[in-house]
Amino acid sequence: MTDDFDAMYETFQALLETFPPSEAVKRLELLGVEQDVIERIRERHEQQTIRIRELEEPHAVVMGNRDTWYTGPQAKDKCWPAIERLLLKDGWPKEPAIRDLDDSSTRVVSLLNHPKERAFSTRGLVVGYVQSGKTTNFTSVMAKAADRGYKLFIVLAGIHNGLRRQTQARLVQQLVEPNPSMWSQLTGLDKDFTPQENPASYFGKSNKTHVLCVVKKNATILRKLARWLAKASDYLKDCPALIIDDEADQATVATKSINPLILSIMSSLPRSAYVGYTASPFANLLIDPSAQDLYPSDFIVNLPKPEGHFGTEVLFGRYALDGEDEDDVDDGYDMIRSVPIDDIPCVRPETKADAEGFEPVITDTLRTAIEYFWLVTAARRVRGTGNPHSTMLIHTSVKTSVHNSFKRPLEHLRERTAKSLTSEAVLNRLRALWDEETSLVPAGEFGEAKVPFDSLMAELPGVLNNCRVIMDNSTSEDRLDYENGPVVAIAVGGNTLSRGLTLEGLSVSYFVRAVSAYDTLLQMGRWFGFRNGYADLPRIWMTDELAEWFRHLATVETEMRRDIDIYMTEAETPLTFAVRLRTHPALRVTAAAKMRSAVTAASSYGGRRVQTHYFHTDADWLRGNIVAAQKLVAAAISNAVRLEDRSADGRYVFRDVPYDVVTNFLESYKFHERSPENDPDLISAYIRKRVSTAGSLRRWNVAIVGNPAGEPFSFAPNVAVGRNVRARLTTNPGPGTVDIKTLMSRRDAAVDLTGDTSTLKEEDIMKEREAQLPDTGLLVLYPIDKMSDPKPAKKTRAALNAEEHVIGVGIVFPEPRDRDSTVEKYISADLSGVRIEDEDLSLLESEDA
Repeated sequence: MTDDFDAMYETFQALLETFPPSEAVKRLELLGVEQDVIERIRERHEQQTIRIRELEEPHAVVMGNRDTWYTGPQAKDKCWPAIERLLLKDGWPKEPAIRDLDDSSTRVVSLLNHPKERAFSTRGLVVGYVQSGKTTNFTSVMAKAADRGYKLFIVLAGIHNGLRRQTQARLVQQLVEPNPSMWSQLTGLDKDFTPQENPASYFGKSNKTHVLCVVKKNATILRKLARWLAKASDYLKDCPALIIDDEADQATVATKSINPLILSIMSSLPRSAYVGYTASPFANLLIDPSAQDLYPSDFIVNLPKPEGHFGTEVLFGRYALDGEDEDDVDDGYDMIRSVPIDDIPCVRPETKADAEGFEPVITDTLRTAIEYFWLVTAARRVRGTGNPHSTMLIHTSVKTSVHNSFKRPLEHLRERTAKSLTSEAVLNRLRALWDEETSLVPAGEFGEAKVPFDSLMAELPGVLNNCRVIMDNSTSEDRLDYENGPVVAIAVGGNTLSRGLTLEGLSVSYFVRAVSAYDTLLQMGRWFGFRNGYADLPRIWMTDELAEWFRHLATVETEMRRDIDIYMTEAETPLTFAVRLRTHPALRVTAAAKMRSAVTAASSYGGRRVQTHYFHTDADWLRGNIVAAQKLVAAAISNAVRLEDRSADGRYVFRDVPYDVVTNFLESYKFHERSPENDPDLISAYIRKRVSTAGSLRRWNVAIVGNPAGEPFSFAPNVAVGRNVRARLTTNPGPGTVDIKTLMSRRDAAVDLTGDTSTLKEEDIMKEREAQLPDTGLLVLYPIDKMSDPKPAKKTRAALNAEEHVIGVGIVFPEPRDRDSTVEKYISADLSGVRIEDEDLSLLESEDA
């Protein structure tokens, strides 16, 4: 009986090739299958769809109750098994890497429409990480869609020839070559789309092949493709199409030419699915969802971070989010090296007018970075594992003339170094550099062994001999090419190296280009990715300001992905949720043109913790905050219903203080301008709205938290606590500014709660606050010692060295009982003091781009 049922279920699966699930069930009824058997078939299919929908990873926000017709690969499939075999051959482990890829690509395909539906126009977005295998993911999605009957595959591969060619090569290798009789190609390695002969030869019923087209996001190219498809309309009614938009935030969103052309192409395809792939979805999430556009209205998938991936947070660390303890948030690996501000004019022209005729100077930091690159390459040869290529990136400007100016001095440095390898002074300098770097990031932490300098020296002459200096930009003929044997290269470039293109074996980056937006900044960071066999060796040289921007960006990324995960569990859809993108005073979220449809996010502090971590170091600014804090304590003493003196523990709590005491303090205390989330006007407006509309936040508890072992700091007569130690991060966020990363501990958010809270996690503390103090806010003052020397083990910290003691402020808001406790305010970036270079999108219109 079981064999009969299995055979009938196979019949049902065969019917799914031609019909959506509901139609396939009707066909079973027409075949006379008994109702109880049909119910069992329904149940088995539903169990499989539940498994797909409830995969632990990836998370997804989905519109409505989409029909999960795809439940994973089948034995008869051809395209996906070919990819799996290739990945195994390339050394991918079956567990977990290939299994995770299988799950994530299956989830995406399950959100597409069944290819035999009469008409559909799906819009989705897949959010990955920079250099994390997004191409492999969408190639797998294409393979599985092809195995189920999708016919036309259009891949929009960035705006540069290099990325388009690289993408075409990957797709040919993984899709076409394993099954050549199953595919026809409209584009080639060196050939973007040009109008083909009669479309019937590709889309007529006699042609059973899948059709592959890999094009740049270039108006001339897309216009040709749109016209050709329009002529083929008679043949496209039965042609399910999948459009993959790689780097979907670039050029696609809010551009006058590209966006309408993509929509025009979709209009010629009655059955089409558009899926954007990006690691920086900021622009895509700001499209007007009510417009007939490319907003991901059907689904947003949040790919998990692959094991072993070097991302923003791993390298730069990040700030603690609401609900996190500082001890749980890493400062990042010690792989970032500082480029002094004084070096910038030596490697980048100060104005556009200076670009022509610019001659760079090989500064000490640039020379050190280059010498370290050569040492790393030699060490990797000694190890003999991992990627055979070794690349260094130098990115200082978008101007091609600036790139070209580096050629001669870099070649000269290489020749001079090769000749001086017998010099004792040079060898001592290189040895000292190697010993210092390998001590800062011990190889053992990554499961590797340090390569001794003497072993490395045996390989160094060959490295210098093999090293090429390559100018990779839109005008250069000598481009990076990893297809013809191992490469050792110092690549100098701009936009062509900053989007999608993989820099194989990237070991060292020297990056000082100023950029204006989160997405541009994130995509410029080619150093993200996998470093198998040399995870201890990569280094990045950049300004302290840029390092701080990347730390902020890591926080934005984590918060954005957490929002998507939260919305997934709250039955939200892409049309009812809005991912919050926290702002930065010197960066736009994305280009201004891409934010035309953006609205100000409602700022609700309900259930959140707000804390200061940026401070000025000058005495006047700090004294002003001391005075504000002392006035607050005096008002709390006068107005509190009850005072709890816990000075033995370095703590005081003033209970039931009127809210206007808090709002008066917010008017006089100075928050650092780098903390837009700590906007005192916005916070005060929120408090007043809660008071007036819901009657909550009328009363506050004001606490002082000090260090019992610290030197005393007096807030008022008989109210003194020991000063806290909060060392600053070594990255410099700007002149006269320090960043302590995190102020409040988990314990501090429970300072006014009763009972034992010492073992509670953050979320449990917030629940306890809701139970004990549902309408009461908490404001905590922290006196911080102006010197605040770090612990010796904290290599990423330095002494605070402020001119006066610092007052930190933490605020904890209860979760609102009403849902209308939001206030709105525009927070715009002040770019007046930042010299920036935006992405060069001129190639969108040029015919030969």
